[in-house]
Amino acid sequence: MLLWLAQHFQDEIGPMRIFNFITFRAVFATMTALVIGWVFGPMVIRMLTRLKVGQAVRTDGPQTHLIKSGTPTMGGALILLSIGISTLLWTDLENRFIWVVLIVTLGFGAVGWVDDYRKVVYKDPKGMSSKEKYFWQSVIGLFAAVYLAFSVSAPSNAQFLDLFLAWIESGFSMDLPPKADLIVPFFKTISYPLGVWGFIALTYFVIVGTSNAVNLTDGLDGLAIMPTVMVGTALGLFAYLTGSATYAKYLFIPHIPGAGELLIFCGAMAGAGLAFLWFNAHPAQVFMGDVGALALGGALGTIAVIVRQEVVLFIMGGVFVVETLSVMLQVGYFKYTKWRTGTGRRILLMAPLHHHYEQKGWKETQVVVRFWIITMMLVLFGLSTLKLR
Repeated sequence: MLLWLAQHFQDEIGPMRIFNFITFRAVFATMTALVIGWVFGPMVIRMLTRLKVGQAVRTDGPQTHLIKSGTPTMGGALILLSIGISTLLWTDLENRFIWVVLIVTLGFGAVGWVDDYRKVVYKDPKGMSSKEKYFWQSVIGLFAAVYLAFSVSAPSNAQFLDLFLAWIESGFSMDLPPKADLIVPFFKTISYPLGVWGFIALTYFVIVGTSNAVNLTDGLDGLAIMPTVMVGTALGLFAYLTGSATYAKYLFIPHIPGAGELLIFCGAMAGAGLAFLWFNAHPAQVFMGDVGALALGGALGTIAVIVRQEVVLFIMGGVFVVETLSVMLQVGYFKYTKWRTGTGRRILLMAPLHHHYEQKGWKETQVVVRFWIITMMLVLFGLSTLKLR
């Protein structure tokens, strides 16, 4: 919105031309989201406390977590509010990628909101059934996957429609341009053509998978939000470089016109996340809940697909990946051993992985900070793929 105003008055007020620079708007989007979170954070916490929107804690979890019962949850709504306002203020509202990321973020946030609401109303830590939650995640994920399959390949929405219609007329057998291929990091020319169906399948799993991975990681004070900020900031850099024809050519990465504007969204996400961490740091005054975790994970996955860095997201989000695998292995092994022997056995003391280390005697703050350090190293390794080819 501010960009639109600046472009209308820049001839009369010369300094307003600075709004044309994405980096300037990204910095102020970060600051705006941070201030919104700081200012409205205490009010949101008081409101949630007054409404008795308290967290239901697992009785089979670490005993040290029982004291957290009743802590206000659904604080992720504050994150979404900060991101939404800041993005709408500072971004180019005509940018197609901004809108698809916002729709995915708010869509997954809505699913998380319903899940959290059922948890706090019925005092059931399980919330929505896994089938119902997965269904709505799938609807949003497939919508984004189909749109991005052609939007990434076309420089504008008009050409997106032409490409989509051409795919239908071809009997759903048309290939996509090379920029839609799966990129292999550390190599200049190695990529794998996905085709339309392959692109849709990969995008669906990246978006839905990342959303659930962040949600599974969100089990300790500050554990999920800081890795989200770090990974999101790195993806913002990828978006800025991908949106520039000059940088993209120099770095041997696909040039996606319009992707650079996502740097502003990533800046807003970083600012909102840091503001939330102010209140979520141990001992947490508020939890983000599924409304925040599902939304942020969906946003990270969508941005990674747009900038064609799905593999790099897998690297930088290694903590999210390992947390998810720990749950899958724990559940799978338990069911397998119960089927074979009649008694279920566990690989870990408790899943997800962060609870395993708590059961081994690590303090909560130790687990959180060490996972932050690991994420920082993985993000730096992911950024190194820009040049190490």
